[in-house]
Amino acid sequence: MKEAFLTYIRSERKLSPLTVDAYRSDLEQWIAFAESHCAPEPFDPMKATTADLRLWISVLARQGMSHTSLRRKIQALRAFFKFLVSAKGLKQNPAIDIPLPKAPQRLPVYIAPAQTSAMLDTEEADAEATRQSSPISMESFEAVRDALILEIFYCCGLRCSELMDLTDGGVDSLRGELKVRGKRNKERIVPFGPDLSEMIEQYRTIRNGLFLSFASGSAPFFVRHDGRPLYRKLIYNIVHQAMERTPGISARRLSPHVLRHSFATDMLNSGASLSGVQQLLGHQSLTATQIYTHISFRELQQNYQQAHPRAQKQELKS
Repeated sequence: MKEAFLTYIRSERKLSPLTVDAYRSDLEQWIAFAESHCAPEPFDPMKATTADLRLWISVLARQGMSHTSLRRKIQALRAFFKFLVSAKGLKQNPAIDIPLPKAPQRLPVYIAPAQTSAMLDTEEADAEATRQSSPISMESFEAVRDALILEIFYCCGLRCSELMDLTDGGVDSLRGELKVRGKRNKERIVPFGPDLSEMIEQYRTIRNGLFLSFASGSAPFFVRHDGRPLYRKLIYNIVHQAMERTPGISARRLSPHVLRHSFATDMLNSGASLSGVQQLLGHQSLTATQIYTHISFRELQQNYQQAHPRAQKQELKS
């Protein structure tokens, strides 16, 4: 039943591989717990009750599991039993009455525009110097590629998985457009400017010179030194190390998603509409995008406290 469910959410519901893997892990943990608590009777998910599920969740909560992880495990159970109701004839979903714990709202981690610009300018300058000294070499290829990865993350607001999935045919430097495949395989078009177009063509020139047999079209746009596609840890390291090298960046996380958050925050602070940023990010719901308005408002408050004379007087009194 578990494998049938995972096949269903992968092929029918088009959930991301990361979500499928997470749900697999959640269900395996629950099954192991249920099997250890249902002896001497054999385990049967069709006989699970709400009380059985509550017991597992309460044990995890007492062990100190985070609200976010608990929410996902409950959502995995809800989806699994919903599948059993529709596909296996289960009469009712025992997980539907288990409430989702309310997690404290966390504002996304982002870095200030000045810090982002300093990082991008430094990486681009280093890549250009390397390219000038050794136009078609592995050193210039990696330097130009890494600078371009950082630029695309910040200029286009992509997720890490979306950058990995970019195809050569989906990167149109003439029109200034990326064809991005987001969650649940939904495609969107993300525009970009002429400076990024130039960087893309520089990267393509070096890449195609090194990999003469490179197949355009559906082939991955970004590749490794051996011509194979990038992997998540490599992309993370490229971004993390660039942020570490940049003075003034002190965010609690240094990851690709921080650049996505920075993109959204800076767009809103510069006057972009909430619905426009939603489309660029590929959010299904406007609610997911609204979190960035809290960041913008917090920045506004900080600027007010630092700049307005009456605000400063109030601070002196307190």
